[in-house]
Amino acid sequence: MASSVSIAQLQALPLFADLDATLLAHLAQQSQSVQYVKDEILFQEGDALPARLHILVSGRLRIAKLAPSGKETILRILSAGEVFAAPALFGNGQSPALVTALEAVTVLWVDRAALLEGFAQTPDLALRLLGLFNQRLQQLHYRVHGLVSERAIVRLVHYLEFMADCFGTDPVANGEQLRSRLDHYQIARSIGITYEECVRLFKQLKIAVIYRRGGQITICDRHQLHAFSTNV
Repeated sequence: MASSVSIAQLQALPLFADLDATLLAHLAQQSQSVQYVKDEILFQEGDALPARLHILVSGRLRIAKLAPSGKETILRILSAGEVFAAPALFGNGQSPALVTALEAVTVLWVDRAALLEGFAQTPDLALRLLGLFNQRLQQLHYRVHGLVSERAIVRLVHYLEFMADCFGTDPVANGEQLRSRLDHYQIARSIGITYEECVRLFKQLKIAVIYRRGGQITICDRHQLHAFSTNV
C-alpha cells in the first residue's frame, strides 16, 4: 500500500538531511512510501523498473540471482537506509536481480525527474548519491575478490562478523547472539559454497560459534572467531 511522504520523513534520511526546505517540499510531493510484507517479491530479475530512486526505510531486503538450474545465490542483504534498484536511475531500467522482503519493509521512492531537478538546484545532493553508489561498488569489489581469492572458512568468518556489525547482536549467557537468523542454506548461497561445506565449516568454528537449529547463531568469542581468518 502506497502513502504520501512528509518533509520530516525525507529529512530523517541521510541523503536528504539539511537540504533546502523548498526543495524538500518539492521532492516530498513527488515521493511515495510503500509497505511490503515478509516474503513479498518487490522485483523479479528482468522486471522493468519505474524511473525512481528506491530507498529502504525499514526492514531488510534480500538481493539474489537465480541460475538456469534454479539455484539461488544471495548477493546482498540490504538494511534500512540503503539505496537499491540503481538501473532505474542510471542503467537499462531492468532489475538485475530478484528482490524479496525478508521481513515487513517500508520503501520510499522519489520520482527520477524530480530528483534530477534537485541535482540542478543542489549539486551536493548528486554527490551524496554518487557516494552511496561508489560505496556499493567497493563492497561488490571486495565481495568478488573474496569469492575468488579467500578460503571458504575466511569468507564465513567475515560474513558472520559483517552480519553481527551490520544488524546487531544481543547479549546472552555464553556470548552475543546475532539478531538475524541465518540458516545454512542462506549462508552457503551468500558466500559461494555448498550446504554441506557450510555445515562442516561451522563444526570447525565450534569453539567460537554456536549454531542452533533455525539459524540462531551465537558468537562465543569474537577474538577466537577472527583468529580463524588470520591463521589459515
